[in-house]
Amino acid sequence: MSETTNNTASVMTLARDNVQQLTPYLSARRLGGSGDVWLNANEYPLPPSFALTSQNLNRYPECQPVEVIRRYAAYAGVQPEQVLVCRGADESIELLIRAFCEPGKDAILYCPPTYGMYSVSAETFGVEGRTVMAKADWQLDLPAIEQALDGVKLVYVCSPNNPTGNLINPDDIRSLLETTRGKAIVAVDEAYIEFCPQATVAGWLQDYPHLAILRTLSKAFALAGLRCGFTLANVELIDVLMKVIAPYPLSTPVADIAAQALSDQGLALMRARVAEISENRLWLQQQLQQTACVEQVFTSESNYLLARFSAASAVFKTLWDQGIILRDQNKQPGLSGCLRITIGTRQECQRVVDALRPLPGANSSISETVSASKEPM
Repeated sequence: MSETTNNTASVMTLARDNVQQLTPYLSARRLGGSGDVWLNANEYPLPPSFALTSQNLNRYPECQPVEVIRRYAAYAGVQPEQVLVCRGADESIELLIRAFCEPGKDAILYCPPTYGMYSVSAETFGVEGRTVMAKADWQLDLPAIEQALDGVKLVYVCSPNNPTGNLINPDDIRSLLETTRGKAIVAVDEAYIEFCPQATVAGWLQDYPHLAILRTLSKAFALAGLRCGFTLANVELIDVLMKVIAPYPLSTPVADIAAQALSDQGLALMRARVAEISENRLWLQQQLQQTACVEQVFTSESNYLLARFSAASAVFKTLWDQGIILRDQNKQPGLSGCLRITIGTRQECQRVVDALRPLPGANSSISETVSASKEPM
C-alpha cells in the first residue's frame, strides 16, 4: 500500500463512526451523465437573467437580509418575523435537526417514498431516522405514525411529495399537528408549492407553534444554482433556529438576486413559468399514457411526473444513451419500475416521447438487459 493510500486510510479512521458508514445523498450532479436534455433534478429548463446591483462585496452580508425577508413574507402571506432565509431548503432540514434533536437520543420521522435528504441529514448528525411507510395511495398512515412517535422530535412531511408528486391530505396534516402538539416539530416541505399554491399550510402558523414550513427558490423561481431557501414558522421557533444558523448564510450576490426574484416583476415571471410547466406537464402526461412501454402515469401537482415502465432499467439506459437524463426511482420503497421525469421545454418533452415511442410494451419479449452493476442511477 502506498504512503498516499495509508494517509487516506488513517484520515478515514479519524472520521466519526456514523460518517464512515454514511452513504451520501446522490444528487443529480453527483450522478453525472453527459446528456443534453437534463430532466433528473426538477430544475427549470432555461436560465433566468439577472444583473447584480450591489457592489459592496468588501463587507460581510446581513445574516438575514431585510429586503429578501420583507418581500418573501409579503409573497408568502406571513409576517417578516416568521421568515428565516438560508442556503436552500436543504439547510432548513439540517437546521431543524441540529436545533431540536439530541444525537444518539432523539429521532426524526418521515414517510417513504419521499425526499432522501431527511434521512441523510439525520444520519450525518447521529440522529435516528425512523420511517413509517406511506399508504398505497402515498398518504400518511396516521395510526402507524402515532404508534411510532416515542422519542421523535421532528416529523417531515413533503407536500407535494417528491418523487411521487401528490399532495398530502390537509386533514391528515392537521391531525398530525394535533397529535404532535407539545411533543415534536412538524416540518412541511413545500418546495413545489408554487405549482399548487392553494395547498399551502402557511395560514396555519397562528394555530400551531410547532409547525415549520420549508420553501425554496430552486424550482418555480428557476434559481436552483442560487441556493436560497426559507423556513416559515412562529417567532419562538425562528429564534431557536437563529441560534444554530451560520453567521452569514447568504452571500451578498445571492441576497441581491433573491430580492429581484421576489419583486412584482419577478413574481409575475415565476407565475408565467408555472403556467408554462403545468401546460407541458399535461401534454407529456397525455403522451406518456399513449406510449406502449409506460404502464402508469401518476397525477402530479409539481414540475415532474412519476411513471411506471415495463423494463424500466432498459428504458432508463436507452434514454441515457440518447442524452436524455431521467431520475431512476426503482430503489425507493414501493416505486419498482418507476422513473421520474422533470418537465422541461416542449421540445425536451417531445424528445422524451420520441425516444420512448419505439420501445416495446409489457407484452413484448423485451428483457431487462442492463445489469444492476452497470445501470446508471
